[in-house]
Amino acid sequence: MNINNKSKYAVLVDDIKNDINEGRIKNGDKLPSEHELAEMYGMSRHTVRKALSILENEGFVRAEHGRGTFCTISDRGKKRSNTAAVITTYISDYIFPNVINGVYDVMTKNGYNIILKNTKNSINTERKCLQDILETGVDGVIIEPSKSQIFCRNTELYDRLDAEGIPYVFIHGIYPQMQDKPHVVMDDEGGAYKLTQHLAKLGHKRIAGIFKADDSQGTKRHRGYARALKEYGIEYDPETVIWYHTEDRKIRPQAAVKCLTEKGVTAIVCYNDQIAGAVIKELGNMGLSVPDDISVTGFDNSAIAEELGITTAVHPKEKIGREAAELLLRLMDGAECRKSIKLDTDIVIRTSSGKPSDKTASDTKTGIKG
Repeated sequence: MNINNKSKYAVLVDDIKNDINEGRIKNGDKLPSEHELAEMYGMSRHTVRKALSILENEGFVRAEHGRGTFCTISDRGKKRSNTAAVITTYISDYIFPNVINGVYDVMTKNGYNIILKNTKNSINTERKCLQDILETGVDGVIIEPSKSQIFCRNTELYDRLDAEGIPYVFIHGIYPQMQDKPHVVMDDEGGAYKLTQHLAKLGHKRIAGIFKADDSQGTKRHRGYARALKEYGIEYDPETVIWYHTEDRKIRPQAAVKCLTEKGVTAIVCYNDQIAGAVIKELGNMGLSVPDDISVTGFDNSAIAEELGITTAVHPKEKIGREAAELLLRLMDGAECRKSIKLDTDIVIRTSSGKPSDKTASDTKTGIKG
């Protein structure tokens, strides 16, 4: 605690809020007495009383005459604010504005204001976002989990949302230990399967994959890729499967391209359109042509895919936003509803995957289903 840079009562307010937000003080718990807090923080009882008064006005605690001061977070959860929070990994680029537009259209038509936050796929930033909305007070949350392939490290904050009766809906992915929570996702496995199937039908038998390791979408897309290879009689070679993380997304995939070409791959299935665009650029730097030398596919059907002519899987951007918002509205109303929604996807074939060539045509006679 740093009392030097802020008023003493503000330090006490922040500390108690943090203890509540992180579950160290639970609903109904009795706080230390004014005298005890004054000794713990080296401040007067008048200052302690001021801090507790602020916490009571904000709905964090309730003073009971002759008994003490108690945590009252469940009371805060019952107050309607007509505000919902949307927390995504990113906000202003790629597919995210479309997803947010879908949420916004539904929620505003139903009289809700929207608080937007982004985590940049950081678990620590997600924690801060959740703490902020718990302090602010919202009626519901739509959240894209950060690094959803990793076990959730902020479970106590989700437990707080549950305790306060604030429903939340995951989009795009969901943490391994929270599969029973409400969520809206797309068929990532099916999309990657169709892309790999498309390349197999073109005759490719050396198909590499580049996937994201720390998001659940990456593992599902890899699963679809591997399933298609197996069904089309193509050997799965772990040496031609590249995994990358959020922190090295701008370095690792591009750096792997030369290695993949040296292993004789004729096609690359990329985690998303951003990676596909970077791979195409790197292949160009190496003097290779797409699709004449190597076919490339992406995922998400973003503006990047349209601009570069990338064969890709369709991401139902606004539909995911709308479905998540409608599910959240039903949960906030206490209605019975299906809490797990998976949206189908298809692929858009563009020039980056090419057509059957002399290089691959001979392979179409054996081991390829049609």
